[in-house]
Amino acid sequence: MSYMLITKADGEQEPFSPDKLRTSLRRAGASKDAEHNIVERITNTLRPHITTGDIYRQAFDELRRVEEKPIAARYSIKRAILDLGPSGFPFEQFFAEVLRAHGWVCRVGVALTGRCAPHEVDVVAEKNGKRVGVEAKFHNDAGGKTDIKDALYVKARFDDLHSAPENSSRTDEYWLVTNTRFTRNAIRYAQCSNLNLIGWDYPRSRNLLTLIEEAHVHPLTCLTTLSEGEKKRLLDQRVVLCKSVQTPHVLKEHGVQPNRIPEVLDEARRLCGPHTY
Repeated sequence: MSYMLITKADGEQEPFSPDKLRTSLRRAGASKDAEHNIVERITNTLRPHITTGDIYRQAFDELRRVEEKPIAARYSIKRAILDLGPSGFPFEQFFAEVLRAHGWVCRVGVALTGRCAPHEVDVVAEKNGKRVGVEAKFHNDAGGKTDIKDALYVKARFDDLHSAPENSSRTDEYWLVTNTRFTRNAIRYAQCSNLNLIGWDYPRSRNLLTLIEEAHVHPLTCLTTLSEGEKKRLLDQRVVLCKSVQTPHVLKEHGVQPNRIPEVLDEARRLCGPHTY
C-alpha cells in the first residue's frame, strides 16, 4: 500500500513515503520500536484521498499514547508554529528568539527610514557587524505559500534601506522568512536577485526547522500539557517560548491550576533540553 497517493496541504499529490514518515519520527526522538510500529500501522491503513494532515494526526496520537510527552511535542513543531496565529506578531517574536539563540541581537517591530520612504521592519538582527532586516510572512494554513509578490516587495524594501542616508537605518541584508513554503517563482527570483529566503524546509541546510532544532528553541504551543485557552492567554502576554514557562509563578499567573503545574514544568524542561536524533 506504500504506493498510495496522499494529498499535501497545498492540494498537490505525491506517493506516500514510509521513509519520510520514519525520518520525521526519528527526528522527534521516537524509539525504534515506536517508529517501526507507527510506520507499519499507518502504511497498512492507507486509504484513497488521505491527506498529510490525516497522517500527522495518526502519528501524533500514537506518539502521545506510547511515548513520553516531549516526543509528541517535538513531532508537532510545524503544527505548533501554525498555532501561534492568527496574527503574525507571535511568529515575528518567535523567529527573533530563534535568532537570539544563534547569537544575534534582535529588535522586533523597528521603524527605519530608507532613501525614499519609512519602513516598519518585523525584526532587525545584528551579529559580527552585520545588520539584517527580516520580513516574517506568517501563514495560518499549512498549505499557504509565500509567492513572488512578497519577494519583490522585500527586495524593493531592502534596496531602499540599503541606501538610507542614516547609517542607523541601513541594512546589509534582508531576509524573507516564512513558516511554510515558497512558490517556485519566488525561489527563482530570490536566487537571481540575491535575496535570502528561509522557509520551513528551504534552503536544505539552514531552514527554519534546522534553526529551531539546533537551538532547542520551541514554541509554547508545542506543549501538550497546556489547554488551548492557557496557550492563548500566554501568547497574548507575548510569552512565545516553551522555556519561558519553566517557573511555577508564570503558569500560576496565567490561570494554570496548581495541581497541573508540575506536569507542565516537567514537559517544558524535557522538551527544551538537548536530545539526540
